[in-house]
Amino acid sequence: MRHIGAYIDLAGLDLARTQREITAQVVAVAIVAICVLFVIFLVCLGVVAYFWDTPYRLPAIAWLAGGFLVVAIGAAIYRSRAARARSPLLSDVRREWQEDRVILEKILSSDEN
Repeated sequence: MRHIGAYIDLAGLDLARTQREITAQVVAVAIVAICVLFVIFLVCLGVVAYFWDTPYRLPAIAWLAGGFLVVAIGAAIYRSRAARARSPLLSDVRREWQEDRVILEKILSSDEN
């Protein structure tokens, strides 16, 4: 029973770590997203205002759209790499269970003989 209690404690620690990781990522992403959004709006407004009465008005808007596309692709690549690097849920419990299962099998097989 004590061993099962240790598993429950270990699972609780894993869940708490995962919750902290997810919370930190959500807060950081929200702050960055809001700030970047304001910067992007202001830069786009400045570029359009600068080129408005010139023949480069449409190419400037097209370059802005292309730049956003490149940034979006880069962000998607970064997100996929970050998702792969994240620690799996309950990884410590899984590792300990694999180790204990071998020991438990040895104990149970020696009892049968």
